[in-house]
Amino acid sequence: MFFIVLIIVLVIIVLGVKIIPQSKAKVIERLGSYHETLQTGVHYVIPIIDRIANDVSLKEMVKDFPPQPVITKDNVTMQIDTVVYFQITDPKLYTYGVENPINAIENLTATTLRNIIGELELDQTLTSRDIINSKMRSILDEATDPWGIKVNRVEVKNIIPPRDIQEAMEKQMRAERERREKILQAEGEKKAAILIAEGEKESAILRADAKRETHIREAEGEAQAIIKVSEANAEALKLLKEAKADESVLKLKSYEAMVDVAKGNSTKIIVPSNLQNLVTAGEIIADSINSTKKNNK
Repeated sequence: MFFIVLIIVLVIIVLGVKIIPQSKAKVIERLGSYHETLQTGVHYVIPIIDRIANDVSLKEMVKDFPPQPVITKDNVTMQIDTVVYFQITDPKLYTYGVENPINAIENLTATTLRNIIGELELDQTLTSRDIINSKMRSILDEATDPWGIKVNRVEVKNIIPPRDIQEAMEKQMRAERERREKILQAEGEKKAAILIAEGEKESAILRADAKRETHIREAEGEAQAIIKVSEANAEALKLLKEAKADESVLKLKSYEAMVDVAKGNSTKIIVPSNLQNLVTAGEIIADSINSTKKNNK
């Protein structure tokens, strides 16, 4: 009998030991009334007398509520669904503050959303998500304080306007896309035309530079040729003078040098200042020939 009682006592002790993990809390009632909230750690509750009224998670929770019909200030009906991020901060208030807290948050979210959207026109609703999110978070956080809940964030997930408005918006979006495509195409054509013009300009400049360089090289070549011929003739005359050739021979050689220059490809001939002396070149040649014949006789 003693062992039976001992086993019963051990079972009661073991059943009364509760280990609370991290980010959890348990609300304990004793004889039907709230007794305490057990936090992380090892605790003991009295079996039969104490009971766990609620096992609460203290982690942030996310609830995606279905679309709610709302009416804008300009009487446009649309569907909006929201996502609420909240966290339980007081397990006791969460347990006893409201019946079915999640359902209460959903209904409060729908009511708050209708009130906010009712003050906005359609265009404002479509472009003011941040404002809507901020207002809803502030209102929901304040309203859920008595329930031991803190609303951290509210996000408007989708805004679904009526079908006719959707079609009009789609047409507007298509028109805007087409307009942007035309602008991009026009800009591309403009850039291409500029590049072609710049290429043609560069090509023309290069052709002109090449042509000018060719003329310069030809002129330099002709000038060098004239200089070489002149230098050769001058050297020949110098040799003749050193050989004590008479004046008639020197004049004849000068005349021959001028003839050689004239036969060249050059289009310009440098004529010496004493060109008039060349008129008598024939007479000098004739006199030279006659003198030679007399000597031979």
